[in-house]
Amino acid sequence: MSRIQWRLKEFPKTLLNCVRFRYQYSLQCIRSLTYNHHMNQSYMSDVCLEPIFWFVDNFTHLLGPFFVFAVVCLTASVVIICYWIGLPYWWNRNQNMTYFLLVVGNWLLVNVSYNFYKAAVTSPGCPPEKELINGAVSICKKCIAPKPPRTHHCSVCNKCILKMDHHCPWLNNCVGYGNHRYFFLYMLYTTVGVLFIIVFGFELGYNVLILGDGEGWNEIEPLHGHPVRFNLSGHIIPATEMNDYEDDGLEPARHDLPVPQEYSSNAAKHRAIVFMALINVATLFALGALTSWHSSLITRGETSIEAHINKSETKRLSALGKTYRNPYDFGPRRNWRLFLGVVRKRTWWRHVLVPSGHKPEGNGLSWLTVDDFISIDDCLSFV
Repeated sequence: MSRIQWRLKEFPKTLLNCVRFRYQYSLQCIRSLTYNHHMNQSYMSDVCLEPIFWFVDNFTHLLGPFFVFAVVCLTASVVIICYWIGLPYWWNRNQNMTYFLLVVGNWLLVNVSYNFYKAAVTSPGCPPEKELINGAVSICKKCIAPKPPRTHHCSVCNKCILKMDHHCPWLNNCVGYGNHRYFFLYMLYTTVGVLFIIVFGFELGYNVLILGDGEGWNEIEPLHGHPVRFNLSGHIIPATEMNDYEDDGLEPARHDLPVPQEYSSNAAKHRAIVFMALINVATLFALGALTSWHSSLITRGETSIEAHINKSETKRLSALGKTYRNPYDFGPRRNWRLFLGVVRKRTWWRHVLVPSGHKPEGNGLSWLTVDDFISIDDCLSFV
């Protein structure tokens, strides 16, 4: 005769194990469907930022004209305030110094205006669509076309850009092979220009914003005693006999004492000086930092995109015990001369300090590398 054993005590444990198994099995199935061997923190952040990238790709080109309009308006307002307030201030102080400031200030203004215009309207350069490109390094997956060296696809412009650095919304244009020099010189001259305004407008701004008047004339000690007044003959009128001017028909006493320029009492001029202080200081820090960073990139012979690529390659090869070398780095001096186009008997005075429309070297499709180091001096006439 068989004996039946009831295992009611083990049923909760068995049920729990079954539920746990089904949960682990379902979780494993989901992970297998979403598995990505390349998943890491950087990839995950890119996925989370995808909506922002989509917004930038689809709306930056629409906002570009407004950014350009804002730059033009801000620049024009700063120049107008300089002529409206700064020019009379320096003319009353020192006329010879005013001539010097006019020459330097207008030289900076011409360079800023010219380089901004050229950077905004000059095409950065695109690979030819129906021509065979020798030395193409890859195929653009979006354009379905060969990509020359140093070429990258701009999602805002929706095309490949030669030697692309970045897409600048303030220019409503990509910065690349054709207009990189204009973009950098615009930043450089703008930074020097706002520094010029801050240095030579500091005293005026200090007098208005800190001291509260145009000449720094403040009353140190308050006056005590009864107020007195002079009549037209110069005699003192006792305080007990003082009435309103309207009652006795007397005019205020005239004098030759210097009267301070009432910048602070003029609300429009005071606001203009406050506006100048905020705009110029903010531009100096923001654009100055960007200019410094791009200067370091030019010194190393790379663009902002290539800086990230070179950093990744350096790290990857370092793990393998190898050293990475930028193929377009010819040394600081040659890198700057190549970038500014100061080759083939061109000079710094004529083609950098003065607005110049000379085109960059090469065609943007092929580039000299460090392997061509021996022939660079012959090809580009380096001194």
